[in-house]
Amino acid sequence: MDTLHITDVAPRDGLQNQSVHLSTEAKLGLIERLVKAGVRSVEATSFVSPKAVPQMADAGEIVPRVIARWPQLRSSVLVPNLKGLERAHAAGAQEIAVVLSATETMNRKNINMGLDEALRVSEQTLAQAHALGLRTRAYVAVAFDCPFEGETPLREVLRLAARMYAADAGEVVIADTIGSAAPGEVRRRIAALRDVVPLERLAMHLHDTRGLGAANAWAALEAGVRRFDASVGGIGGCPFAPGAAGNLATEDLVLMAERSGLPTGISLDGLLDAVDFAEVQLERPLGGRSIAWLRRQRAKRLESEESLRQRGYTQFEEEKP
Repeated sequence: MDTLHITDVAPRDGLQNQSVHLSTEAKLGLIERLVKAGVRSVEATSFVSPKAVPQMADAGEIVPRVIARWPQLRSSVLVPNLKGLERAHAAGAQEIAVVLSATETMNRKNINMGLDEALRVSEQTLAQAHALGLRTRAYVAVAFDCPFEGETPLREVLRLAARMYAADAGEVVIADTIGSAAPGEVRRRIAALRDVVPLERLAMHLHDTRGLGAANAWAALEAGVRRFDASVGGIGGCPFAPGAAGNLATEDLVLMAERSGLPTGISLDGLLDAVDFAEVQLERPLGGRSIAWLRRQRAKRLESEESLRQRGYTQFEEEKP
């Protein structure tokens, strides 16, 4: 059966630029709700400099606790370099991700390296991760537009994606980091990318800055992509990329997929519980484009179930004439 594979990146990409810094227990609470909703893959944290991204300072504590509590969960962590990999491996990480930006300036802003050095370090980090027996992902960031250099040349995206695939990244994740893509360009770039990376190894990481996140996901689906990053509640945005608003909301992606005949195994009610929890923790409203409709549907169903309870039903079966 044709199935969508979703990695929820809220615990890492979602929380890394929030003004409210969540405690370790709150982060684990969010992951717990994602697991209960049926999410099978999360990006749990990142082993970056705590000075640069203080929200991720507890990465060394998060990883072993996630693995111990949810051994069935595929949990990845972001590492910027070999030092980050060393820290991640010491914490027990089982899968790592590197981030390679497709422009010179974005690499310098994000990881303080030029493009050539960032490419070399990414390849070295992937090689060392494989030597340690870890699974791997590789992001090609700003794969459509860069906030500093404008439109990113497709040839550069293809070159870097091919190098990450040649370095044996388990997934090559094409990231619309600032949410500037449109469906037509998504289709064109995927059509070219599948010549250098097999579709089953290709993933999309989309943002909803201009309200086109779901439309871009649909274009990617039509082009054959079945692996996506998303963030429950639409939480997220890169702290080093001006204009990078929230990620594509997991609930929007799941709703679109399920209504289109592509099962995800993820409960929308469970995702709503995760959104409700995150709202309390982050002290602000959250949710994707579909959140108001999803909450109305849940309220109607709960009202109907309560009515059935009062009339003696316990299984909420359809009322018979």
